[in-house]
Amino acid sequence: SACTPGCKYAPPKGTPRPINTLLNVKLSETENGKRVSVLDLPGNILIIPQATLGGRVKGRSMQYHSNSGKEEGLELYSQFVTLCKKELAANSKCAEAGVVVEHGTYGNRQVLKLDTNGPYTHLIEF
Repeated sequence: SACTPGCKYAPPKGTPRPINTLLNVKLSETENGKRVSVLDLPGNILIIPQATLGGRVKGRSMQYHSNSGKEEGLELYSQFVTLCKKELAANSKCAEAGVVVEHGTYGNRQVLKLDTNGPYTHLIEF
């Protein structure tokens, strides 16, 4: 069943839209092929800051003029991580399963190695 506001496992009403969307969008698949959200699984979340996704091509180079400044970006990223942790901790199904939010460090170069079960990359814009 869908997990929308009002659903037993949905984030509380008033949860910021990006957090609500992230927790409820059906990106994963069960063994029988049913699409489920991170709350339905329940599953852990890994958040990696990626400022260079905001670039635009100009001529033959990339420009990042529309990105947030470093301090503002750090504040937004910190708020996002904190809210994700808060919402998962408040969700009874996730709390019982010991779900965690792991996150990278804003402003540092990061190397990420992982195995994935699908060729999926999702960009969710707000």
